[in-house]
Amino acid sequence: MAQLRFIGWVIVLAFVSAEVSAFAKLIDRPLGEKVGFTLNKISESLPDNEAKTFTNEASETEAVSVNDELAIVSKLLDRVPLIDGHNDLPHVIRLLAESRLATFNLTDLTDKKPWNSDPTSHTDIVRLRKGKVGAQFWVAYTNCKTQHIDSPQKALEQIDLIHRLIDLYSDTFQLATTAQEIEDVFGTGKIASLIGVEGGHALGNSLSLLRIFYRLGVRYMTLTHSCPTPWADNSQLDNPGEEPIHDGLSGFGEMIVQEMNRLGMMVDISHVSVATMEDVLNVSQAPVIFSHSGAFSVCNHTRNVPDHVLRRLANNGGIIMVVFYNEFLSCGRSANINDVIRHIEHIRNLIGVDHIGLGGDFNGVNRVPTDLEDVSKYPNIFVELLRLGWSETDLEKLAGTNMLRIMRRVEQVKQELSFMEPIEEWIPKDDLRPEHKLCLTDYV
Repeated sequence: MAQLRFIGWVIVLAFVSAEVSAFAKLIDRPLGEKVGFTLNKISESLPDNEAKTFTNEASETEAVSVNDELAIVSKLLDRVPLIDGHNDLPHVIRLLAESRLATFNLTDLTDKKPWNSDPTSHTDIVRLRKGKVGAQFWVAYTNCKTQHIDSPQKALEQIDLIHRLIDLYSDTFQLATTAQEIEDVFGTGKIASLIGVEGGHALGNSLSLLRIFYRLGVRYMTLTHSCPTPWADNSQLDNPGEEPIHDGLSGFGEMIVQEMNRLGMMVDISHVSVATMEDVLNVSQAPVIFSHSGAFSVCNHTRNVPDHVLRRLANNGGIIMVVFYNEFLSCGRSANINDVIRHIEHIRNLIGVDHIGLGGDFNGVNRVPTDLEDVSKYPNIFVELLRLGWSETDLEKLAGTNMLRIMRRVEQVKQELSFMEPIEEWIPKDDLRPEHKLCLTDYV
């Protein structure tokens, strides 16, 4: 009789779970709340003595299911590198440790001051390993206050910091600059470490510095940050009441994109205005990326990408790497993992799975979703998508094979443009406003 009762309960559980799952999605309950809600509703309909037994046995069944899903995801991320497009750990190291790597141990920062109390501290080696991260773009960021003053110096200091970090923890990290190097490093069990520069103001309006960045290992540059440059408009100029400066890219901005194509450096158009997105897609011969953005149709923040641009991105062969910042996911309210899933699903339904990746922006934001609190939580995304019916092949694309494909195409375009000479133009003086010239000399 006990066996028959349990079988009956399992049938009831299967039916009610399907109904409650749909309801839970509507009310945006996190995973743990969904399961608890289902079990509670079923147990309430049973006699007290059977309800307790049912809840215990059903909880064990659910735990087995979750463990099975995590095992599938773990194996998947063992064979395909999980490539995250944007992590600001170098910036946090600059702020909390003045870039002195000898003052802390990156192995485990969860109980170390001041790291454990800083809302932007999401990364250490233990958590990277738990999160199955296979490759990481570490970001050399310098804020907009440095523009037209010492932004090139600050950017170079951050690139140096990334190299020193990789060297100091060489048992864990290894520099990678190509798709093949990512796969090779991943095959050794290390985390492939790549470099991106966030904010074109870091160039100091110099194509020479762009070439130097590439020689130092930089493989993408975000064209703007929270400020426009003298050659590109940023996303904040799309806010009501703001006026565009260039209505996208200037002529010199187009040259920067062309030189990035020639070098084999990916063009990152997170943070830029919609007009700049459009201009880049008109000019670039290589796939472009959004290293950490969301879908505007899901959250109408100017940092997110409108549907018509997403369609053009697919035609370009590029990728949008979905961000984990509450402000861009849910437009300011508290967010949970379902908000990330909503952005991913919208993009997939609109342009297909071949153009999606993950760019958490960990260590660069102070509010992240429930169930994605730090870099250890990436597997949760894959478990949720597995439950929604995603195939393992599609999950592999999201994890890393999409980005590997794009990097290979960018490298191929570099070869196709090998006949080109370096672009040697200087930014036209008329493009610089008087306030831009305050810290410039007349040296020619």
